[in-house]
Amino acid sequence: MASIATSIQFSIQRSKFSSTSTFLCRAPANLVAFKSRSVAPRASGLELPPESGVSPAPVGLSGNGLRSSGWSQLLRRRGSVDFPVTKAAAADADGLEIDISHGTSKPAKSFTERFPWLVTGFFFFTWYFLNVIFNILNKKVYNYFPYPYFVSVVHLLVGVVYCVISWGVGLPKRAPIDGELLAVLTPVAFCHALGHVMSNVSFAAVAVSFTHTIKALEPFFNAAASQFVLGHQIPLPLWLSLAPVVIGVSMASLTELSFNWLGFGSAMISNIAFTYRSIYSKKAMTGMDSTNVYAYISIIALLFCLPPAVLIEGPKLMQYGFTDAIAKVGLYKFLSDLFWIGMFYHLYNQVATNTLERVAPLTHAVGNVLKRVFVIGFSIVAFGNRISTQTGIGTAIAIAGVAIYSLIKANIEEQKR
Repeated sequence: MASIATSIQFSIQRSKFSSTSTFLCRAPANLVAFKSRSVAPRASGLELPPESGVSPAPVGLSGNGLRSSGWSQLLRRRGSVDFPVTKAAAADADGLEIDISHGTSKPAKSFTERFPWLVTGFFFFTWYFLNVIFNILNKKVYNYFPYPYFVSVVHLLVGVVYCVISWGVGLPKRAPIDGELLAVLTPVAFCHALGHVMSNVSFAAVAVSFTHTIKALEPFFNAAASQFVLGHQIPLPLWLSLAPVVIGVSMASLTELSFNWLGFGSAMISNIAFTYRSIYSKKAMTGMDSTNVYAYISIIALLFCLPPAVLIEGPKLMQYGFTDAIAKVGLYKFLSDLFWIGMFYHLYNQVATNTLERVAPLTHAVGNVLKRVFVIGFSIVAFGNRISTQTGIGTAIAIAGVAIYSLIKANIEEQKR
């Protein structure tokens, strides 16, 4: 047996794998395609010189690599074989492509890895689409059911039910919460509830476009809170970039046809509430994923929204609120509208979180500004709101100021990192 192995090794080194080299060199140097279903049954065996006197077993090719029955162990043990395959593409039994580089197999890139910009663009489109649909449908509900406290409860209630069902099926798995984390998330949830309710009060009182114009002042409140509450030094260029925002909002407010103090004041309170939500959110940074954090915040915020809805709007709803709405649009449409505004509210917030996790701060800033432009534009078209020339100019100036502020702030954050 030893003499046979010695003879085989000598013959292999002498012939330098003439037949095998010829077989391998017929394909391009950088690409050799192995098909597990078609090649393996027809693979030819290794041909050795006649003087070796030995007839080796055939070699089988498959998607898992080269296999030689009878010779593989001996050749591997001798270490005298080195197939010159540096780059190859193989196909497994199901036809999935696998890259082989330097002897190691790697899964082929998925669609999201090959086209990340396309996936990110889809997230932005979905975020904007859901946001626009929510704002339009939300305002339509207020036209025949002007009860923003109760509608705010519906928004959060539908989202909470959605989160509970998602936890039930394990998508995502519910993260445990303790007393310490509950104490951290409670202030965030309170500010979220206050800002959400006040936004809805403004939406019910004035045009959607005007509410979003007022809410463009939110960066001003964020900068003021960072400077005077957190003690962070705000650069002068950042302060100067806020001047167009204040001027633009002032111009739009003076000539807005749907202006009233309830809509204006509630939108301003919403800005303050969301500003403090941002401050407390920095303290709520935990190891919990954003989906679970948002679910817990929604549950706590719902508990905060229930008492004012019952106390302020409860008697009116029981006397004539529900009956008037059903008489105008019917029971089915009334219930379906409430369900869909809650669903769109939750989905657009969830997609917004997923979108912002995929992009840089600069892209995040630009995306937020463009979202507000989309909402204002589509709401004007959908409801046919008449705006004066001064209101249009003021809104454009305010949006431009928010864009400049966002770009400067994003560049400052990049430089810090």
